[in-house]
Amino acid sequence: MSFLVWLEQTGLSVWIREAQTLWAFPFVLFLHTLGLGVVGGLSVALNLWILGFASRHSATPLRSLFPFIWVGFAINLLSGVLLLVAYPTKALTDPVFYLKIALIVAALFHLEWLRRSVLAGLGHGQSLEVGAGIRALSVASILLWAGAVLTGRLLAYTYNYMTAAALLAG
Repeated sequence: MSFLVWLEQTGLSVWIREAQTLWAFPFVLFLHTLGLGVVGGLSVALNLWILGFASRHSATPLRSLFPFIWVGFAINLLSGVLLLVAYPTKALTDPVFYLKIALIVAALFHLEWLRRSVLAGLGHGQSLEVGAGIRALSVASILLWAGAVLTGRLLAYTYNYMTAAALLAG
């Protein structure tokens, strides 16, 4: 509990939460949305390709998406930490937050598995042969990203305590 109180009273936390400028909370939230659009959007696009929605195109260029995906994830991670610093009690006392993190971790593990085992061996212009198992994993990955977006949105509504002071007041 004392950690939450301390974190909420740091200059960075107070500034992000209370500054009357677009460069504080609104900008951090914008970055979080932008990062999600990149990492989640490109991951879903890649999985849709695997499911056959763009199979007429070569899979080789898909490997070049991964640096963009990881940049999007880095933006999400940094902005997510800043959002956590702004409202640590709100997030860390909400089970939905932990579900969101678990969904993201699972989606990222699938993404890296896909890069290493499915796309790594492709030669230039070579088409990708995917079986039912890989297709099922691609559907699961899309559902993981959808779940991450849903739980992220739900965090605005499912918390019990906004601040440590509210938690202490009970």
